Amino acid sequence: MTEIREYRGHIRNWKALAEELGIDKNLSREAREEAILLKGYEAWGEELPLHLHGMFAFALWDADAEKLFCVRDPFGTKPFYYYETADGELLYGTMIRPILEQPGFVKELNEPMLQLYLSLTYVAGEDTFFKGLKKLMPGRMLIRKNGKNEIRRYWTPEFHPDESKSLEDWADEIHTTIQEIMPEVKEPEEDAWSFLSGGVDSSYVLAMSDVKMTGSCGYEEPRFDESPLAAETARILGRENTRCLVTPEDYFEIVPFVMENMEQPLADASAIAFAIACRETAKETKICYSGEGADEFFGGYNMYRNAERYGENLKTFYVGNTNIMKEDEKQRILQHYDENVLPIHLAENIYKETEGLDPLTKMSDVDIQIWLEGDIYLNVDKMSTAVGLEIRMPLTDRRVFDIASRMPSRFKVNEEQNKVAFRTAAAKVLPEEIAFRKKLGFIVPIRIWMADSRYNKDVLAKFKSETAAKFFKPEEINAILEEYLGGNSDLWRKVWTIYTFLVWYDIYFGA
Repeated sequence: MTEIREYRGHIRNWKALAEELGIDKNLSREAREEAILLKGYEAWGEELPLHLHGMFAFALWDADAEKLFCVRDPFGTKPFYYYETADGELLYGTMIRPILEQPGFVKELNEPMLQLYLSLTYVAGEDTFFKGLKKLMPGRMLIRKNGKNEIRRYWTPEFHPDESKSLEDWADEIHTTIQEIMPEVKEPEEDAWSFLSGGVDSSYVLAMSDVKMTGSCGYEEPRFDESPLAAETARILGRENTRCLVTPEDYFEIVPFVMENMEQPLADASAIAFAIACRETAKETKICYSGEGADEFFGGYNMYRNAERYGENLKTFYVGNTNIMKEDEKQRILQHYDENVLPIHLAENIYKETEGLDPLTKMSDVDIQIWLEGDIYLNVDKMSTAVGLEIRMPLTDRRVFDIASRMPSRFKVNEEQNKVAFRTAAAKVLPEEIAFRKKLGFIVPIRIWMADSRYNKDVLAKFKSETAAKFFKPEEINAILEEYLGGNSDLWRKVWTIYTFLVWYDIYFGA
């Protein structure tokens, strides 16, 4: 007898699985996905997750074997946490707050995480800001039997470059695969929107979908505002577009809501704008498409074009997409600094796995295993869940990654362009100027807003608070703040990273 103790997700290939496992296809989504997990476990045991495509984190109790079987999907789109109490009970789930409320949980800050956070701006690796609370990492299963936990890895990103194909061959394979995946992402009767920026990823997803309505974020500052590009893309593709104006007032007002629902601090400034977009979109629909995954799989970031120059030095410094504070600065500003807590330690095993592969592949793999899980997918899951929106990411799929894992790096990045093969595929359904548009990223005018006395009162108060003095040397962090306010806008990320931690700490550990 097996029962589902915990499950959140969306199983894409449910029709094929229902057929294979003899499950009634007319069941409700909830009933059929539960049946897939139970019958799939019966049929395949611990190989079950390898049969699933989509987003998932779950825990099954196998009464016959007296075994708890917990799984997180290959890329970590859904989180899974666990904590062992002093008397040997295992607390677990896909959200942190319910675990904090259970008997036996002792809420203590895991202070060394702050040191990592100041560099990365997100919570990377298996530890969390709560002492003893762990993340089950992507592609892992946790098996608990006889009071003991065993973590096993059922899937690892592997790269095997295939030199036999042309650029056009790769573009065809990408396009054909996405064509096969898209009908699985949504049922015909489901109503969905699609987030749309000015970039190729969301534009390609839209072009390949039957979605009629798109939503974009915009700002009053024209140089940060991609929404006119998004509106033009929607018009070209014959879809509707609505613009969500993100004002500085809205932005700063929602920060505590974001930090509370994120459950751990996150200093990705775009997360706040994303939260506003989710909140507004949830008023109109319950399902929305988004384009995450392609940048990390197919070489989308501009810094990837420096990969060859970094060479073997990568393993000494590259820990993912962000690295904003070096060790000497953290040592200077923190009350408690531990020289053994270094961000690079998080990536050491990944570099061992990619030994002998080219630098771009190494960078991509670090971002897939650290940055995507710790920042991008955390943000998507937490902010959509907080407002009752379900976000589906068609490009985050093992079948899409499989193409990227075989593609030589020269088809991902060259001197002129990033995401070369992916853009070539997108150009089959998009005008060239959209498919090959320069990557802008999800930019936010925070570097300007936070220097404005109309909006930064809470930032200034937090920097001078008792909480700040508990963790930071007040004169050091206030010197950074003063220099930023004095015109050095490049310091905004450091100010924002300190601020988001302080907001989060006061919510979870304040009086």
